[in-house]
This record gives sequence, structure tokens and C-alpha cells, in this order.
Amino acid sequence: MPSVYIKTYGCQMNERDSEQVAAQLVAKGYLLATSEADADVILLNTCSVRDMAEQKAIGKMQNLAADVRKNRPDVVLGFMGCMAQSRGRELIDKLPDVDLVLGTQKFHRAADYIDDLLHGRREHVVDVDAEPGSQSTIREHLLNGVGDERSVTAFVSIMQGCNQHCTFCIVPSTRGEERSRTIPDIVKECRELVSRGVREITLLGQIVTSFGRRDIPVQNGRSAFVQLLDAVHDVDGLERIRFTSPHPKGYGDDLVEAYGRLPKLVESAHIPVQSGSNRLLKAMHRGYTRERFLEIIGKLRSVKPNMGITTDIIVGFPGETEQEYLETESLVREAAFDNAYIFRYSPRRDTPAATLPDQLTDEVKEDRNQRLLALINDVSGRRYEACVGHLMDILVEGPSKRNAARMMGRSRCNRIVVFDGSERHRGELMNVRITRAGSFTLYGDPAVIGMD
Repeated sequence: MPSVYIKTYGCQMNERDSEQVAAQLVAKGYLLATSEADADVILLNTCSVRDMAEQKAIGKMQNLAADVRKNRPDVVLGFMGCMAQSRGRELIDKLPDVDLVLGTQKFHRAADYIDDLLHGRREHVVDVDAEPGSQSTIREHLLNGVGDERSVTAFVSIMQGCNQHCTFCIVPSTRGEERSRTIPDIVKECRELVSRGVREITLLGQIVTSFGRRDIPVQNGRSAFVQLLDAVHDVDGLERIRFTSPHPKGYGDDLVEAYGRLPKLVESAHIPVQSGSNRLLKAMHRGYTRERFLEIIGKLRSVKPNMGITTDIIVGFPGETEQEYLETESLVREAAFDNAYIFRYSPRRDTPAATLPDQLTDEVKEDRNQRLLALINDVSGRRYEACVGHLMDILVEGPSKRNAARMMGRSRCNRIVVFDGSERHRGELMNVRITRAGSFTLYGDPAVIGMD
């Protein structure tokens, strides 16, 4: 049987999309290759959020094409995802060895297109058209279907698209407008996953807190997203619920209250702030102020004092002054994030920010990136050190990625915990006493592991 290798760039949504395509192909009899060297089909699932991600994918495909066309000319090469959606046929014009360009609303058609290409029924496929109802096709999971490992966590996509139109972001044009699945359909998928051994589910959306806001009316003061959380919470056998990525505008009092009301909703929140400057937040079209963001953080920690909070930050946005950068530094100190993903501003075509005056140099962006990274490491390091000596409830996911002889789990506040254990612990909820803090990793003493 033919084999397929999928390399994924970018966010958790892309990871979930890759899993969907892999599951389709496995269901049709394809094998999953361990590397591109062994594969009959090589797919790159691409990201367009930053230029570097696009250039990495294009460079990777150029290298693959040079190799396989010389040594294995029948291998199918394909781009999927956001860059495929954005660039379309341009990718084949630039790289004629590419066979498939598949947009973000067409993942469910991947298996049929690949069959056609392998059997010579088509020479090339470019499909980036919009497709009504595509948000309801993301159901296939590879979990527990291949190999010996049991997956205890899963992503569930609840919607597609974004209506926010931040001035720096290309996602609305690559993912389209917001389209939500129904609550019963999502709950059914969650039940199926739990029946296959999943104990923790992460709900995914471009702006996950916008779920159903045009289709599902507020009930008893609860937004459509909180209604979904209530419904998923009722799934028997499910232990934990997470979600990503929200928007600060979605953190109404009903969502803050849900953290205290729903035991399965873990005390973890990834809330992108992007900047600590009100002027830049307005220029970015973010729709909130620095003060409102810090108010949200305060409310969450009043409900759950141990809430783990992470964020996204852009440095070097057009016109960002040194003082405005320092306002971001001060927000990081005040919010006391557990971690932050820092991005140097990257102009994206057809976005308003790309044509703004006062574009900053790469040197200024890199300087601010390094300074903010050092600050984040200091702030988060103190929060991790404060965990030493405390018990943490972790869900054991499997062997540590860095040391397969040890096991790793994740705390409710989304900190990775490594401990001496064995495969029998996979999927268990355990109390581990933290003995040491590393760089964004905690270590537990196996002598005091107590099982719930």
C-alpha cells in the first residue's frame, strides 16, 4: 500500500487538520511513513501567519522536489493549509514539481485527490475554493487507530474562520469567515473520543470564544461558547476541558464564572494580548485596552488563584516606539505570565499593517524580541520555581519527549511535569510533588507519587 508523510507548520489548528487528512488516508489503506524518505506521498501543511513560516515550507518543498524527482519521480508532492489557500496556483507556477495545492476548506477532499494523482487520473490539483459546510467535516481522528500508543488527549475543532480582521493578520483571508459547528455534533465527537480512551479535550477555533455567536442566542446570561462548555462538561468519562485560542473580547463574566462552576474546565488560559500599548492595540484593531486586558487577568485569578496564563506578543509593529515597547514590558511584569510566545512583526500581503508608515528595521525587532524573551524567562521562571514543594494533579500523557525512560504529564494549569514512571501510568490522573523547576518544565519526585 502507498505511504504518506505529513509535515506540519504552525498552530494547533494545523496539527488537527493534518490529523484529519492522515486519518482519511489510513481509512483508505494508506500507511503512515516515518520520514519523507520512505513516503509515496509527501504533504506540507503550511502556515501564513509569518513570512518565515512560508519561506521554510517553500524551501523544504524545493529540496524535496530536487531529491524525489531525480530518485523517485512518482512521489506525489503537495501543499495544504493557509499558504496553499493564500497563494493557490502561484505555488505550482513557482514549483512545477508540486502536484497538489489544497486550501483550508478542502481537507476532507485530500484522500480522493491523492488517489487521483497516484493513479494518473489528474496531473495537478489546485482547490482553494470556499465550500459551505466545511466546518462540519473535521471529524476524523487518528487517535488509537495506528500503533501501540494510546492517546489520552485530543483536539476538537469547533469552528473555522475569523471575523476579527486585526490589521497584522492574514488569517481571515486564509481561513474565511467564522463558521461554527452545532453543539450536538461537537458533543457527539467528544463522546466518541472518550469511548476510545481520551480523557482531555482541547476545543479549537481561530477565535474559539466567538463560537456560535451569530447562530446560538444567549441563554440564562450564557454565551454560545459557555453553553458549549456546559454541554461538553456533561460528557461521561471526560476528565478535563481546555480551549484555544480565545480573544480578550470573549472573556465575559459568564466565561470567567465558568472556571469556578465547571470542575472539568482546567485553570489554564492562553489569551493573546499582542501589545501593552493602547495606541498600538488600536492600530492593530484589537478592540480592547491594556486596562481591560489586565482586568480580565485579575478576574480570572480571583476565581482561580493558580490560573496558568500564557499569551502572544508582537514586537516591532509599525511605528512602535521604544516607550511603547517598554509599556509591553511593564504589562508582562504586571500580568505575571506563565509563558509568552513572542513574534517579531512580519508584514503579510494584503493586510493593512503591511502598508503602514514607519516600518521598523529587522535589527530593532530582533533587539526587542531578545529583551522581551529575557524578561519572559525571568517572570515565568519565578512562577515555575514557586511550584517546588507543592503537589500537582497531572494527567499522564506518555513518555517524556526528551527522555523516553521517563514519563510526562500536564498539570491543570498547563505546566509539563516529568517524573520517573512507566507505561502503566499513561492516562492516569496522579498527584506528583514538585521537586525541581527547569526551563518551562517541572520535575516530580517518584518517591511521593500518590494516585487519585
